[in-house]
Amino acid sequence: MKKIDFLAIGDTVVDAFIKLKDAHVHCKLDTNACELCLRFGDKVPYESLHVIPSVGNSPNAAVCASRLGLSTALMTNIGDDLNGKECLAVLEKENIDTTFVKIETGKLTNYHFVLWYDVDRTILIKHQNYERHWLNTKEANELSKPAWIYLSSLGEDSLPFHTEISNYLKKYKNIKLAFQPGTFQIKFGTEALKNIYERTDVFFCNLEEALKILKKEDNSENRDILALSKGITELGPKIVVISDGPNGAYLYSEGELWHNPIYKDIAEPVDRTGAGDAFSSTFTAALALDKSPIEAFSWGPINSMSVVQKIGAQEGLLSRSKLEEYLKVAPKDYKINKIN
Repeated sequence: MKKIDFLAIGDTVVDAFIKLKDAHVHCKLDTNACELCLRFGDKVPYESLHVIPSVGNSPNAAVCASRLGLSTALMTNIGDDLNGKECLAVLEKENIDTTFVKIETGKLTNYHFVLWYDVDRTILIKHQNYERHWLNTKEANELSKPAWIYLSSLGEDSLPFHTEISNYLKKYKNIKLAFQPGTFQIKFGTEALKNIYERTDVFFCNLEEALKILKKEDNSENRDILALSKGITELGPKIVVISDGPNGAYLYSEGELWHNPIYKDIAEPVDRTGAGDAFSSTFTAALALDKSPIEAFSWGPINSMSVVQKIGAQEGLLSRSKLEEYLKVAPKDYKINKIN
């Protein structure tokens, strides 16, 4: 039975990056929402196309953890199509245990379109309906109890599967859980995922997601990081990490709030896809490597910085030695500060 340090659970997708040049961004004055605008009913030229298999929040986390030196596995569903075969090949190349990858006969692998404009992106998503179940007896016998489970984006048909995951976690209380909710997990609401929130050791989201999770309007009064952190802690997570784009990230643990700025870009960012995944999974991997929460907090932004230097969410993910090199030569203003 192979020892597993880090088991990532979540959907796998193929990302098709369509780089746009003939577009513009419109931001509403009364909210923080911006919209990507294209000419309606016209032929709009694009600059390039890059197709990247085997991505998604959890596959990205698995690749991150594997490169940082952890024994890593991925539990996911893919189709029996060509895209699925390409995804499987990527995982195997990254030294990720694919024992718990379920190949579904006659179904397609998730395929997303990434509308890439300037350094940011808007993603058109579609999750296939899969047969999502916890392990059968044979698979369970092959799974040594992982030190960490990293749970993230799953499709809208996955709610019963979350119950199976929480039942497993109730049985093995020593397994740590990191939860980075995806689009549909946020839509399910906190009551539907009550058992997951209560069992979570470390929770990740961005500021806008925190507002949605707590059902608060997006205005200046509600953008209080301390209040949001406390609100999510009340749902059960022991540690809450909230990112806020260029403003850095916040760590709330044991009643204390800490802030860390972004790690200064070594060059102009190419594409911001996967920056959040890199941060969250690096933080979790650092904890799995016996780093303290504060040390893990210093690791996360470094991988985020590296990821945005490449196209897609995985090419820029660092090895442990390379990440520690960046940490040694960090700018003087890259410093974690206690806020309260």
